Amino acid sequence: MKLAIISHTEHYKTPTGELVGWGPTVNEINNLLAVFEEVYHVAMLHDTPAPASALPYQSDKIHFVPVPTVGSKNVFGKLHILWYAPQTIVILSKVLKQVDVFQLRTPTGIGVYLLPYLTCFVKKPGWYKYAGQWNQKHPPMGYALQRWFLKKQSRKVTINGYWEGQPKHHLSFENPCLTDEDIELGNTIRQQKDFSGRLSFCFVGRLEREKGVERIIKAFLELAKDELGRVGTVHLVGEGKESRYFKDLVKTSSIHFIFHGALPKNKVVEVYKQSHVFLLPTTASEGFPKVIAEAMNFGCIPIVSQWSSIGHYIKHNVHGYLMQPVTVAVLSTLLQKLLYLPETKCKSFMDHVPSIVSRFTFSHYNHRIVTEILNSLPIDAQN
Repeated sequence: MKLAIISHTEHYKTPTGELVGWGPTVNEINNLLAVFEEVYHVAMLHDTPAPASALPYQSDKIHFVPVPTVGSKNVFGKLHILWYAPQTIVILSKVLKQVDVFQLRTPTGIGVYLLPYLTCFVKKPGWYKYAGQWNQKHPPMGYALQRWFLKKQSRKVTINGYWEGQPKHHLSFENPCLTDEDIELGNTIRQQKDFSGRLSFCFVGRLEREKGVERIIKAFLELAKDELGRVGTVHLVGEGKESRYFKDLVKTSSIHFIFHGALPKNKVVEVYKQSHVFLLPTTASEGFPKVIAEAMNFGCIPIVSQWSSIGHYIKHNVHGYLMQPVTVAVLSTLLQKLLYLPETKCKSFMDHVPSIVSRFTFSHYNHRIVTEILNSLPIDAQN
């Protein structure tokens, strides 16, 4: 069976001409070859330098199909999306003739017109993925329109979390990020992690206020002198336009903050190994951030927001701590509490990790794709 994935995933060319794409999505698609004989990825090619976190595809059975690069928050950018809509649809229609099934990943700028197009004019079997915050009360207009359309059409939709009144064709799906080898390595790392000395902390994601980076820094700056003696290193992994502002905030701090920039996955795992606590006080529009599962797998206690579907998986004082409300004061209080927890309590958080992280493996995801989506498609699409 051949699959077409339509997304807004950023792709780049390296100085040597190698094609690379946003790491988490490329990694997921590489693993989908366990289910599909070929995958066509319809997405955008940017002419900017590739970040360190970008990855290449691992097989010539994965075909990248570029469409016009569009997208912006301003009015001109939105008009730009619509201007190139006919060209994008022509490219997509050719790809759909070569595959058996499709997946459209939303919310995305091009989803505003591709959702109606695929729903109303394409008979090819397929399903939709909504990766944003499903219950967002005041989403951007484009997100709200796509969410409304997903509720009204009949194809299956995978979403983050479990929601009251959820339609039957909306499936609660975990987004994969861990291999079976990662799980095995994580078991070893968690058993060896020592919480008796200074605790190190990490954040992985876009360096922006919405993701909680400012809250993290300010919470550490509020710690008392004796509490600072329990803090090791604070690792901040990622890039963002506000990086300079965050670096200026920590200039006078005695805490050892390290700004790593974007890192490939193997280097991120090294940060997890060195860290004891994972911080994500986010208020960004997202479903369940996969980095939480990654960090937990490699032995980091999560202090994360009670936000979107995060609380559907992370239970307060069982897996770690949930922040509600998401403020500097709440985060500071939880940091103070964790810094003086007995090592036995820290270790007890690790006991509950396997039941969570096993749901975020590629093998579990692929199994669900087959049993809950592909097996329900018309017979012709399964052959």
